[in-house]
Amino acid sequence: MQLRPPTVPLAPNAIQKGTPLKLLLNQDSIECLAQNILYAHKAFPADEFCKHALSNLEPLELMQRAQHIANSLRQFLPANYTQAVSILIESFTPAEADVGSLGVAGFFYLPHSVFIADYGLDPSYNHGEDPFNVSTQALRELTMRFTAEFAIRPFLIHQPERTLAQVGKWLSDPNPHVRRLCSEGTRPKLPWGKRIQSFVVNPQPTLPILEHLKDDNELYVRRSVANHLGDIAKDHPELVFSICERWLQAGASTDLKWLIRHAVRYHAKKGNARALEIRTKASGKAN
Repeated sequence: MQLRPPTVPLAPNAIQKGTPLKLLLNQDSIECLAQNILYAHKAFPADEFCKHALSNLEPLELMQRAQHIANSLRQFLPANYTQAVSILIESFTPAEADVGSLGVAGFFYLPHSVFIADYGLDPSYNHGEDPFNVSTQALRELTMRFTAEFAIRPFLIHQPERTLAQVGKWLSDPNPHVRRLCSEGTRPKLPWGKRIQSFVVNPQPTLPILEHLKDDNELYVRRSVANHLGDIAKDHPELVFSICERWLQAGASTDLKWLIRHAVRYHAKKGNARALEIRTKASGKAN
């Protein structure tokens, strides 16, 4: 293969209706992935990797394809996890600061996400050394190209205190994708993600994250905070109502009022009187 700078396959901002998402992980994307790794690690057996990754790919759905490709990465990258994930990071395209700039092309990085989630916690894949720090570095790099909201969840489930401490360091990151990860990745009931049952039972560990990000200058981040609160409200509605009332009493901005309305919408639609009152006050219609 002829070397060229890392890239991702061309893809539209939205996939055509009726086209399976799984087709985003196809021969072109696998060959592109191999080329990117080869750019960072000249000893990578690109042809063998492609042959392995393409074998029996056709019947697999999107997540199965991502898992299959991640398994191929495991087989053909160095056996040491730190070395392997460092090569993957080096093979990444430049970080994105704009919101929504990659469109569905970002799904190119879904196998990378699975690789970090599957192998990034176990020292046995890292010659007995703790892989946590290099994994969290990889998560930060990943979320600036695609998303790490699914990959971070095994870390929150198995090492919650360490992972929340790292999330706390990202809250003021200049990149909005990293700040959003702090809220979106810690949602108790993230759609299509592993449920974080400890946060479902006790949401207190994530509340400081939401407090910090509630006035973020990016709607992209604030929407995640609203959705996170909405998750919590399904199991702890009175807690979320109290938080929203406190924010309103403190003189919420127009942006924060939108976030509050969005956070309580589930219970407002069900006619909950307290949620409806909060939405009224957040709409500026209170007497």
